[in-house]
Amino acid sequence: MAAIDGAHNSMTDRSDLISAFLNEAGYGTWARAPLAGDASMRRYERLTSHNGDTAVLMDAPPDKGEDIRPFVEVDSYLREQGISAPVILAQDAETGLLLTEDLGNDLFSRVIAEDPKQEMSLYRAATDLLIALHQAPVPDLAPLGPRVMAEMASLVMTSYRAGILGEEDDVLTHRFEDQFEDILRQSVKGDPVFVHRDFHAQNLLWLPERDGIARVGVIDFQDARAGHPAYDLVSLLQDARRDVPAGVEMQMIDHYIEACGVDASGFRTAYAVIGVQRNLRILGIFARLSQKMNKPQYLDLIPRVWEHVMRGLEHPALATLSDWLRHELPAPSAEHLDRLR
Repeated sequence: MAAIDGAHNSMTDRSDLISAFLNEAGYGTWARAPLAGDASMRRYERLTSHNGDTAVLMDAPPDKGEDIRPFVEVDSYLREQGISAPVILAQDAETGLLLTEDLGNDLFSRVIAEDPKQEMSLYRAATDLLIALHQAPVPDLAPLGPRVMAEMASLVMTSYRAGILGEEDDVLTHRFEDQFEDILRQSVKGDPVFVHRDFHAQNLLWLPERDGIARVGVIDFQDARAGHPAYDLVSLLQDARRDVPAGVEMQMIDHYIEACGVDASGFRTAYAVIGVQRNLRILGIFARLSQKMNKPQYLDLIPRVWEHVMRGLEHPALATLSDWLRHELPAPSAEHLDRLR
């Protein structure tokens, strides 16, 4: 009974903290309604005034490992580059509470579902944002280097593979990391740029009343790093949550290469290798979200991510790892997905 009372008290304390924060910021009388969350411990609410003005509350509890400061810092950087990140209205890093501008409901995924004819133009607008951002000075962010990327991808071994087979294999995991690091070192080269890391259709909003790159609203960027220019393009075009037509993917890669004047062959190789790296990591993340955080809905996305991996492994740059990975990783059959539930 004491544990239940403790949990109830902490929820009440959190509720009191939020009320005090909103009162002090001048939003205490605004109506509150929950917004769809993300794959973290953060919660979001939309606040609405009596005359219809809105704002968004981010509740990021520090005692659950959350920290609003990276969001605030990256937000400031993006807005300095003319990008539509939400204006910050009030913040309290100590309690993990943040109040921001509401960029609306027009997520790329929703706009395209309602009007598929807009798909190509929206993806071009998002690619143009990346082109502009990659010309900007790079902020002081942790680097997304080959070793870090290999370790991130190894989540496919420790969460996805181990979750299905019921055991971890440390020797196999270390072998994977070392081999993949070698491939990344050979193919992912050049000057780093700002990398959002989750640049996809559910973190981008369409703001057609604004001009140029400001027409693309950007959220969920607190995990930004400094890394290869292909990373966010992979994020955008190999989306775990929706099927991006092959024609759109090809045209946007061509458009990026032409606009930036990068070496086409080197960029396409890096794109393929980063695609496999990112999607292997996502397989691990989705398996972990189901098993450790009771979010089995992410398992429904795994077959699409698996297809991205299989397609990427056909690139010659991944030849030394391709057959081995196909042999070691269990395919996401219905039976295997059931084991991850």
